[in-house]
Parts: sequence; structure tokens; C-alpha cells
Amino acid sequence: MITSLLVANRGEIARRVFRTCRELGIATVAVHSDPDTDAPHVRDADAAVRLPGAAPADTYLRGDLVIAAALAAGADAVHPGYGFLSENAEFAQAVLDAGLTWIGPPPAAIAAMGSKTGAKRLMAAAGVPVLTVGDTPAASDLPLLVKAAAGGGGRGMRVVRDLAELPEALAAARAEALAAFGSDEVFCEPYLPTGRHVEVQLMADAHGTVWAVGDRDCSLQRRHQKVVEEAPAPGLEPELRESLHCAAVDAARAIGYIGAGTAEFLLAPDGRLAFLEMNTRLQVEHPVTECVTGLDLVALQIAVAEGDRLPGEPPATTGHAIEARLYAEDPARDWQPQTGRLHRVELATPAVEFTTAPGPHGLRLDSGVTAGSTVTVHYDAMLAKVIAWAPTRAAAARRLADALDRARLHGPATNRELLVRALRHPAFLAARLHTGFLTEHAADLTAPDGKDRATAALAAALADAATRRTALPSGWRNLPSQPQVKRYRTADGEELEVRYRLGRAGLDAEGHPGTRLLAAEWDGVELEVDGVRRAYRVAAYGPAVHVEGPLGAVALTALDRFPDPAERTEPGALLAPMPGTVVRVAVAVGDTVTAGRPLLWLEAMKMEHKVSAPADGVVTELRVEPGRQVEPGTVLAVVQPA
Repeated sequence: MITSLLVANRGEIARRVFRTCRELGIATVAVHSDPDTDAPHVRDADAAVRLPGAAPADTYLRGDLVIAAALAAGADAVHPGYGFLSENAEFAQAVLDAGLTWIGPPPAAIAAMGSKTGAKRLMAAAGVPVLTVGDTPAASDLPLLVKAAAGGGGRGMRVVRDLAELPEALAAARAEALAAFGSDEVFCEPYLPTGRHVEVQLMADAHGTVWAVGDRDCSLQRRHQKVVEEAPAPGLEPELRESLHCAAVDAARAIGYIGAGTAEFLLAPDGRLAFLEMNTRLQVEHPVTECVTGLDLVALQIAVAEGDRLPGEPPATTGHAIEARLYAEDPARDWQPQTGRLHRVELATPAVEFTTAPGPHGLRLDSGVTAGSTVTVHYDAMLAKVIAWAPTRAAAARRLADALDRARLHGPATNRELLVRALRHPAFLAARLHTGFLTEHAADLTAPDGKDRATAALAAALADAATRRTALPSGWRNLPSQPQVKRYRTADGEELEVRYRLGRAGLDAEGHPGTRLLAAEWDGVELEVDGVRRAYRVAAYGPAVHVEGPLGAVALTALDRFPDPAERTEPGALLAPMPGTVVRVAVAVGDTVTAGRPLLWLEAMKMEHKVSAPADGVVTELRVEPGRQVEPGTVLAVVQPA
């Protein structure tokens, strides 16, 4: 019987496993890198062991250090979570060799599915349909998807629509795969841009029982990474669902699978199914399955590892659950990850944390961060998973969109607005889903939000004035005077100027006729606009100001009235959009470039990010080289426009 368990991971998945352990009476051990010293998952555990360093390769990917930590802390079991070492057969075997219980499938099963190319051959031999392309792709195979053989999560993937692009795509995919997974093996398969990504949750014991615990749709993706997942997968005919579940069970039986896993498939527009891969671990999106079945999948993993038998059949699903992954990233700027301090991250509607039941309001929150956490460049940019359950799919989508819309997120930019729009989009509500959904509807999902930014800026200025006033309101005079002036910039670069006076007659704000000030405090303002009373909550953290009103949240940056000329950059300067490491440079000083040509690549948050020429011109300066670490705003290069 397991008495103490170490989670070889971090963030929300470590916290999720710890929650189940507490319910089962199992002591918990965390491991942490130096940037994670004060992370929530460390505080949640009964004991914690430091892994010196910051980079994953020096910390969470060091199996020897993790096993040593488990032994030092007296743990008798290891749960790998997802990512990092979770699908490393050598690590699983080393855990067992150290006399510890491994909360996962047998090392042989992990090895069998560890290479996507090997897994496809195995599945084809078992009669499971697969997507294949020859060793030498031809024009008839286009478009192609280049994929890393040893990993997932969108890393090491490239879409190729012209055979001339294939060599560069292979080189880029190999480089990214080597950095992420330690293997540069890649392969090609047909790319179906309008296919659906559907998957089956599996659970198997050591006594021959294999469950297909329902299915999920994970088609809403960016950069081949899932963003929105739901259970059950909508719109599947009973015969197709039965075929999907049978194929997944056949895949598990073919490799003698034990524990939790997921068989992933691509569903073509014509209804054909094709095996993609088998994830030999718990998936990020497992909460939606828990919400519709009532199962605790982590508890089942532990029970199976202890040798327990599963009942003959899994429970039936009830209702519908949808999960949205909240990332610190900017979808309007090619999904650039964001870093910085999280001042506030909370839902306006109460949600239960990490529990299988969605709670009285139908909401669940799985988060690896809390107020005060810092989003760093070292790890994935996911902040939280917000899950909504309801009796119907439409009700779940509405509940989740509302919860995200009302959330208080103060800190780096997030994909919250895109998630809300996607959940409310007619095509999503009609279940017209495919892996190109976010690209197809990008214009709708990333367009300017249309919120009343001017009124939000006015509320920010009045709240700022309230923090400064003493006996009299800021700007109050017996005689007419010059207006008070405040300037702000929105997240997408729009500059707003607020000009107002406060006198005996009340508020006189330029551009806001019919607006009355009812109350102003440091943290909120009440305005009456054209006879409608509205409340605005305001929170300022230095120059960063967050305003939440009835029409949505607006993030602003307060600007100096007289900016420092020394802070200006020369025309044509390309600035680092995020902290990261320069991994490749494709140009030299003096090169003539065209708009959109890649100049260099930054690696940040386990992904490569391309920096391209903004216009036709000549590279007049190149201030970085491979291996150089840069901070946001660092000048990388200068392209003098033609």
C-alpha cells in the first residue's frame, strides 16, 4: 500500500495529484526548480526537495535527481503527471529498479508507444487504421504535417504545403524536437486541415479489464496545441462512437496497457478514423471526463498501481463538460507567450478546485498559479484550466464563457478574450469543429474587441484622482481651470487621452457628454452614462491599470505626459517581444530582405518563435547571435526600409 507519493512534475498537475492524495490519506512530496521555490505546488505538499537550476533539462527532466529526491523524502511511489518524464520508459524502469511504485503503465508499454512511427506500425499490425505517407513524400501527399516522433504538445510540428518547403520544415522540426525531447527523429503524415481531433480516455488494470471511459473532442488548437476540449465529443453517430471506442481498446490491448492513457484519432470530414498516437499518461484535459463520469482518474491510477481490479464497466456519462486552457499569451500577435507577475487571478463565480464534481455553480478550476505567482520563460505559459459542466452542451458553453468573461486577471496578457469569443461563436455552438477552427475564424476571434475603452480610461483616471485627493477632489476649483489630463495605452497599442474637470457642477469630461460621476474611490468608480448607471472596478499596479466594467475588462498602461526621448528606438528596430534565447539567425548585416522573411528565432516557454522582417529593406544592424539571452524590448536587429 502506498503511504507517501512524489509527483515528478510541477504546476497544476502536481496540485491535482496532491488533492487526491490528501483524500486518500497519502503523504505528498514535491520537487521544484529554483524559480519554483515558492510555487503553489510546493506549498501544497507535505515535503519538498530542491532540484538545483532553472531549465527543465537541469531539473524536472533529471530522472536521477527525481528518484534521489523520492528516496531522500521517504516516498514509496512516483506519479509523473504529464509532460517532462511522464512518457519516458527508462525513467519508469529506473523508478521500479529503485524499489518505488510507478503510477503509470509498464515501461514496455511506454516504450511501444514512445515513438510515433513505431506506434503506427504496431497499430497497423493490430488492425487499427493509421495515417501514412511514403518515405519520399510526393506532391500528391500534400499538404503534409511534419511531426516529432518522440513528443507532442505541438513541439516539433510544421505544416508543409509545397515540397520546396519540406527541407526547411524538417530542419526546423528536428531542431525543436531535439531541444524539447532529446531526440531529433521526425516523420511526415498527411495533413487534414478540416479534420477533427477526437480521443478516448482509457483505463486498464493488471487483470485484463480495459475501459473506454468516454470520448473527448480537442479540435480547437493553436500551433497544434489544444486550447478547448470537451466531453463527450459532440455529433458522433452511435456506430462511429462504438468504432472509436473499440479501436482505442484494441490499441491498449495490443501493448498490454495498464493504467490511465489516451488514444488519439483524427476524424476526417468523410467519417474515416485514423490513429494518431497513444499518450501513455494522464492528459491535460482529463477534468472534462471526470466531470461527466464522476470518476477520480488519479485515484484510479493509484488503485491500479496497487493491484486493484476495475469494475466490469465504466460509469455512463452525464451532461456535458467543456475545458478552456487559459494561457499567458497574445493571440493577436502570433500567440506570443507573455511573462511577468500575476497580481490577481480569480473567478467571479465560485468554482471548486481540482475536484471531480463541478460544484454547485458547475465550475471547476485547476490552476498552478495564485496571486503573486510569476510567469517565467522556463515553462509552459498555461495559467489555469477552467471547466464548466451543465446538462447540455449549449449551457456548458454559456456558463464557461461567462465565467471567463467575468474573471479578474491582472498581470500579463492572456488568451481570455479569444476563449470567450470562441465559446460564443455560432460555428462552435453548432459543433462545426475542426483543427483549423481558430485559423478559419481568426478575424472574428482576434479583431479589436469594440469595448468602450474611452469610458474605461475615464474610470481609471477618476480612480487615480481619488487616490491622490485629500480634502477636495483632484482638479476641483472655484474658478474655471485647465482640465486634468491622463494618457493611457491599450494592450494593442491604441493611445487614449482623458481630459476632465471636477467642479461645483460635477464632472465635465471631454468626449463624454451625458456622463455623471456618482462615486469615485481608489478601487472603483460609478458613472451614469446616458441615464444608465454602471460600476467599474479599477486596480492599479504601478503603470498597469485593469478596469472591469459591465461591458468587459480593459487593460491599460498609464503613460507619462512627457515621455523620455532617450527611450525611443530608431526606425526599423526589431525588439524582442518576450524573454528568450536566440537559437538561430538567418541573415547577416547588409542582406536585402522582403517583408515577412524570417530573420531569427527565439526559444521561449519550450517553443520556437519566429522574428520576421516587418517590411522590405536592408539589415543594417544585427545585435544578437545564437545562444544570446534577451529580455523584452531588447533590440535584435535593425531593418532600414527600402
